[in-house]
Amino acid sequence: MTTTFEGAMTALATPFKGGKLDEAAYEGLIEYQLNNGISGLIPMGTTGESVTMSATERARAVQVCVNAAKGRAKIIAGAGSNSTADCIESVKAVRELGADACLIVTPYYNKPTQAGLVENHRAIAKAHPGFPQVAYNVPGRTGVDLLPETVARLCEIPEVVAVKEATGSCLRALDIVEKCGDRMTLLSGDDFTVQPFMASGGKGVISVSSNVAPKLMSDLVAAAKKNDLATARALQLKLQPLHRILFVESNPIPVKWALHLMGRFTPELRLPLTQMTEGNAAKLKEELKKLSLLLT
Repeated sequence: MTTTFEGAMTALATPFKGGKLDEAAYEGLIEYQLNNGISGLIPMGTTGESVTMSATERARAVQVCVNAAKGRAKIIAGAGSNSTADCIESVKAVRELGADACLIVTPYYNKPTQAGLVENHRAIAKAHPGFPQVAYNVPGRTGVDLLPETVARLCEIPEVVAVKEATGSCLRALDIVEKCGDRMTLLSGDDFTVQPFMASGGKGVISVSSNVAPKLMSDLVAAAKKNDLATARALQLKLQPLHRILFVESNPIPVKWALHLMGRFTPELRLPLTQMTEGNAAKLKEELKKLSLLLT
């Protein structure tokens, strides 16, 4: 597999209006990302509320993303499930819609063994040969941890080209690089540690905060890729307060409220997620003002 996925990438939030996908707002968010240095878009991940959307809705969101991007960014569409059979069907859908790769979260709730995690990716690859997979490890959400030695086993599957590692552990990053070398592209899934993670061998980030501040995140990643430690560290520190407030409540509650304050779309969520609390919303508004991200 020769396709590479590196740089500053955004795990897109999904705008709803009246219970339906707000396509115009979604296209606007995508254009905002592409105009500010973002190199990859991830529709239908955790931030996109994919688990509360139907298969038809998810497919439409991916299609809108592909059409809006017009080849200007890599599209890594979320297609994970806790059922391998369902996952295979989801991968088929996003591949036919024109995505460049699929994001496969570790199967949640049923807590497979490490061998089961490998076989999940192997089955997807067998069903969809040649289609790139990005493994996604977020144990705080799924209840299962994709261990570094298992990532090394995934190197045996050509379709698995990258791993989004969301534990926030730079030691984990080093361990994966030690075991896999350049075979597996390592992507941060934790906004708080992008700069040290990249210094440990990471090639980029799949970010939540870049929904709100794409230029700052893309500049941080660019500096880190050039080994400009001083600039990357300064940008990481500048973004830390924003990261904290965007994760003070369950993602994507705060990021959708931030985008609402920025006039990009409604804060509408799907149950069981509920609106951001008043106190935290006020703190978020203040942080957006500090970063000059509000229009007024």
